[in-house]
Amino acid sequence: MSHPLLDTEVMEQAPGVYLNETGDVFALFDAQVQDSGNISYGIQVGQQRFFVKTAGDPHDPRPFLPHEERVALLHNAVRVRRSCSHNALPRLHNVIESAHGPLLVYAWVEGELLHAGSATRQDPQSAMQRFRRLPHPEIMRALDVIFDLHCELAQAGWIAVDFYDGCLIYDFACHELHVVDLDMYRESPFVNEMGRMFGSSRYMAPEEFERGALIDARTNVFTMGRTAANLLSDGTLDRSAFRGSDAHHDIVLKACSDEPRMRYASVGDFYAAWVEAGNGEP
Repeated sequence: MSHPLLDTEVMEQAPGVYLNETGDVFALFDAQVQDSGNISYGIQVGQQRFFVKTAGDPHDPRPFLPHEERVALLHNAVRVRRSCSHNALPRLHNVIESAHGPLLVYAWVEGELLHAGSATRQDPQSAMQRFRRLPHPEIMRALDVIFDLHCELAQAGWIAVDFYDGCLIYDFACHELHVVDLDMYRESPFVNEMGRMFGSSRYMAPEEFERGALIDARTNVFTMGRTAANLLSDGTLDRSAFRGSDAHHDIVLKACSDEPRMRYASVGDFYAAWVEAGNGEP
């Protein structure tokens, strides 16, 4: 029996119309919750749940990226996902082409985005603050997942761009982390042609603000160091706030050096040092 999301290759209707006719749309992620211009859906067909990402309305003038660029980024996301088999990435079941751009049909994953806006970031009930209060070993396991994933992505030639806590979905009940929204990842190395690149300044390396700067494996290392600082600390590099050992803190400081040559040469080297430092609490 044909499945409308798993077997379809091309469809004529607008994505929203097609999906509402196909199954039960139980979640909508549009301009009310994001500013990218993409529109995504949680949809249930029979007993299966899916997350379907689209490039949104091609006639909407509000998004900061034109529709054709959003389409290109979704095709890039497909290349990233198909180059990496890591379990932290939700399964990409299918890509349906349409006049509005591709529909990326992913498996639905349970959990909460760890990102919170600046107004609620310190709210004790936010997902991020609840995550930071988890037992130390649980946070370390989540960091292992992130670092291991980015080692695999780096081996496939990708550099993390626009990676931050809004890319992290954590299931507090099952203690499981997934990484999403890798649309802007770029093949390594490349030159920063923008000046201030896309991303959260809490995770970005100095060269991501400098037009003409080289973006390479050492930029990846900085991002991973800042990830540890944001998930295992309060976002600063202060030793007093860091919940890890002295050895792990030293690793984060090296990874987050302003000067790229002072960092680890690759995410693989960074993660090897992290593992060698053990998993003990301070």
